[in-house]
Amino acid sequence: MTARRGLRGGTGRRRLSRPEMSAPLPRYFSFRPKLIECLRDYTRARFFSDVLAGLIVGVVALPLAIGFGIASGVSPGTGIYTAIIGGFIVSALGGSRVQIGGPAGAFVGLVYAIILQYGLPNLLICTAMSGVFLFALGAARLGTLIKFIPHPVTTGFTCGIAITIMLTQVKDFLGLQLGTVPAEFFEKIPALVRALPSLSGPTTAVGLASVALITFWPKSWARYVPGSIVAVILGTLAVHGLGLPVMTITGRFGPGAFPNGLPALHPLVFDWSHLGSLVAPAVAITMMGAIESLLSAVVADGMIDDRHDSNQELMAQGIANFTVPFFGGIPVTGVLARTATNVRNGATSPVAGMTHALTLLVIVLLAAPVAKFIPLTVLGAVLLVVAYRMGEWDEFLLLGRQAKSDAAVFLVTFTLTTCFDLTVAVKWGLILAGALFIKRIADTTHVFAHDEAASLTQGHEAVANLPPGVLVFRVFGALLFGAADKLDSVMRRAGTDTKVVILHLAAVTALDATALNALETLHEKLRHHGRYLVLSGPHTQPYFLMDKSGFLERVGTANVAGDLAEAVVRARELIAAQKTGPLSRSPF
Repeated sequence: MTARRGLRGGTGRRRLSRPEMSAPLPRYFSFRPKLIECLRDYTRARFFSDVLAGLIVGVVALPLAIGFGIASGVSPGTGIYTAIIGGFIVSALGGSRVQIGGPAGAFVGLVYAIILQYGLPNLLICTAMSGVFLFALGAARLGTLIKFIPHPVTTGFTCGIAITIMLTQVKDFLGLQLGTVPAEFFEKIPALVRALPSLSGPTTAVGLASVALITFWPKSWARYVPGSIVAVILGTLAVHGLGLPVMTITGRFGPGAFPNGLPALHPLVFDWSHLGSLVAPAVAITMMGAIESLLSAVVADGMIDDRHDSNQELMAQGIANFTVPFFGGIPVTGVLARTATNVRNGATSPVAGMTHALTLLVIVLLAAPVAKFIPLTVLGAVLLVVAYRMGEWDEFLLLGRQAKSDAAVFLVTFTLTTCFDLTVAVKWGLILAGALFIKRIADTTHVFAHDEAASLTQGHEAVANLPPGVLVFRVFGALLFGAADKLDSVMRRAGTDTKVVILHLAAVTALDATALNALETLHEKLRHHGRYLVLSGPHTQPYFLMDKSGFLERVGTANVAGDLAEAVVRARELIAAQKTGPLSRSPF
């Protein structure tokens, strides 16, 4: 009785269809920017729409590029050059129609900490290394792995990043007399509290007015003139027109802080003896850049009803991050706020993103003499509003309605991001989410026992009147390492009168090495006690894993049945054979 109906479709071995033999071989490396596709049938109307969107995004990006540069611990010019060079490369070579690249708030805390610990030259090396890593991820077609990051992890570190950005702006927003702000949360908070008595009234007033203007600026006007730009212009005029004692870009960084020309190319300074210690921060930049850029691209897809190429996007991000350090730039990623602005203003192709970068370049070349007088408190106000809007604060209100495991993952990721380090937060958030996922899978796996007194059902097929000495276990769900211990109940239930154990595996959707080892152990224990194991209905992945490992051969091909009825017939044969010969002789 070797027919396995669930496996063979008759008495012969199951013939699997092999459609892959007629399909073309997959391309393991493909470099095809979205720009090439978008330029097909490109019209003049689309060009003008893209240029207009790019101009508006360029204006919006100016204070953000300056602010993120300052918040990260570098000069304003560094932030602008990063937006120009990185933004142009991301749009020209990326896998999204409307993605905008540049310095991002997600990097502020990480970049600031790297500079304090390793220095600016080593930050540039870390950025270039992350560029290599990002390109390798895209070339290896690993961009789709972003879908395996749970929602509570992404929302947790997004809210944590927003708090981190806000804390970096407290000093400039309030005009506090404080030197270098510590990078560590538990050192930063006491330092800011001790500096509160030095709060500047004029600085705080200008900052609050800027926040109010940006917040209440009419949305219909913001389509053409962003409120952040109006705040920067009016704040600068008020400070200099009224002679207010408020710190400006020139006052903090000197007359040459704001760029007034094209960026200069210079080589990176390598210290080979310390290169190994830079791998960890480079990996952190890589992970953060990949997550941030692909999440932004996914959101953009929903806004324009399109689908980005995640692998191409990672390769473009890699090229951008490898290039910008040679011009003194900081890490680049896709940025959601500027990408959304790009879409809302009619962008249809990467031409808009390239225009945004060229707009910033023109501003640098023409407006440098004026831009260097921008008050730092106004830039702080811009970043405070951006940080508030990027945080998904509704998640805190929904904690009571979510599963406790999801709420725990969110809170752990948020707390670690805020108080410690983004890399640590994402790592432990993923570990916790993975552990809880395994537990959920294990909880859905069940093993039910049936003996001769029970009537067994398999779909609409009923099998009753089991012979004495036959014990049937039906397994449901994924039999993975988190649930493998549930097979222990089989040996506990198999009493001295049990001669044959049938494992009905038709409802097992997946099997891994740990569960397979548990099956091996079960089989050996049963053999040791002179009992037999019959497998019923294994199919697809579980069947092929057991076959490839040789487990089916060790159990005996005759003891692998296609369904319960067939397994019961085989059990009767084994019991009959036991009565005619020694128990140790197995009729395999």
